[in-house]
Amino acid sequence: MSIINRKTRFYFLSFLKHDFKASITVFFVALPLCLGIALASNAPVYSGLIAGVIGGLVVTLFSKSHLSVSGPAAGLTAICATAITQMGGLEMFFLSVALAGVLQMALGLLKLGGFTHFIPSTVIKGMLSAIGIILISKQIPPLIGYDKPEFWTNELFNILTFNHAFKNVNDLYHHTSAGAVLITLISMSFFIWWKRTLSKKISFIPASFLVVFLGIILSQVLHFYFPSIQLSPSQFVNIPEDISSQIKLPDFSLLFNNASIWKTGMIICFVASLETLLSLAAIDKLDPYNRISPQNNELIAQGTGNFLSGLVGGLPITAVIVRSSANAEAKAKTKLSAFFHGLWILLAISFAIPVIKLIPYCVLSVILVRTGYNLVKPTMIRAIYKQGREQFLPFLVTVIAILFTDLLVGVLIGVIHAIYYSIKHTYLAGYTVSQKSEGHSVQFTIKLAMNVSFLSKKRFIELLDKIPEYSIVVIDGSSSDYIDRDVLEIFQEFKSKAHQKHIELSMIKIPEVEIIELH
Repeated sequence: MSIINRKTRFYFLSFLKHDFKASITVFFVALPLCLGIALASNAPVYSGLIAGVIGGLVVTLFSKSHLSVSGPAAGLTAICATAITQMGGLEMFFLSVALAGVLQMALGLLKLGGFTHFIPSTVIKGMLSAIGIILISKQIPPLIGYDKPEFWTNELFNILTFNHAFKNVNDLYHHTSAGAVLITLISMSFFIWWKRTLSKKISFIPASFLVVFLGIILSQVLHFYFPSIQLSPSQFVNIPEDISSQIKLPDFSLLFNNASIWKTGMIICFVASLETLLSLAAIDKLDPYNRISPQNNELIAQGTGNFLSGLVGGLPITAVIVRSSANAEAKAKTKLSAFFHGLWILLAISFAIPVIKLIPYCVLSVILVRTGYNLVKPTMIRAIYKQGREQFLPFLVTVIAILFTDLLVGVLIGVIHAIYYSIKHTYLAGYTVSQKSEGHSVQFTIKLAMNVSFLSKKRFIELLDKIPEYSIVVIDGSSSDYIDRDVLEIFQEFKSKAHQKHIELSMIKIPEVEIIELH
């Protein structure tokens, strides 16, 4: 009983001293991101808020991570937007989210949380960079206040391709908002200035919150003093007063009637799990107490959250590095901070919806552009480029493949490209050869690598065939832990050839194998 009391007292004192302040900081970071990610996903705004609440209140209860914070993730916006458009309805999409949650729980229960270790880091970086590019490009319409659909296929795309360019420039001018452009430019300039000057000195105030606050003030100034360029009602966050009335349970009968539900569910499961586990690894490095979060347990927690989120019309949930790092920087000590940030979001959508409706969409897009930029930083691309073509090419191939296909296919292409380089190195690294003169003969010493796979068969055959008559050959396997049987058969076959060519052959620690005839 005394142990329980000590633990309760520790959490209570930690909450008062550290976690309460941290939860407020994370709330101000998370609220605009919940709204912005819903906007980028072509989903109702309340879907992002629901995901934020569940990520805070539900996932935290099941998670054993002390500092990670969960909610809707920027990395899934492109997937969500495409899926909602292609499926033709939100109900099927939310069913995919719930299915993804079930698949995540299965991954955790089967102890498969380490699958991310089999994906090359350059491919993961390429995936995140492609997501960042897509996220930034999706923000162009709200940034300029464009109020018509098909922005890319009509005005802007046709301007870029010079197809009736002057006509489309005129249409673009008449359907954008000078007020939105002005707020965007001021907000973006303020964001950059704050990050470069005061963000480290006043770290307890999140930049995203200040940008939202500035955007609200600017929109009100335009409304009262410059009505000719004020924002239209459609350019502000639109959220129902009673979110609970919008909640609809998905139709489970559709689950076996539409294959796209399963495909989308598997994609969401893969990317959400990947982003969660990467964020978890990153946030554990920021933990001053060096606490390690169990991966499989986290997948079960995230799966539970995604299943519930899909049931009530929320976006997919992941552990998010932006919120989590803000939590760590705010000196949070326990997961009470993450839990209470979800509670503050719940209170905000219960009692502060009139205030949320004052937020312009263009300001949320400014925040998302910054988020996308963090995913595709030029410094990161430059660092990968300096590592050489064998690191940079799989990265570049992954980015291009995702932009021209979809995320799952793009990652698969990137992994195949990375495997090509791995096979190439394995092929080249089977052995080393040295030679020296021994009287009238030449001695060839073939030193085998630690692991010799069947991929080196062709090189061994070519090498042994080129050895001239009356040579001395030493095949040294003393450093090898593994030699593939196919390679051992080549050595056995070379014995008879060596005798015919008068080659003096010595084999060190090379096991003898029986050659199986094929006829």
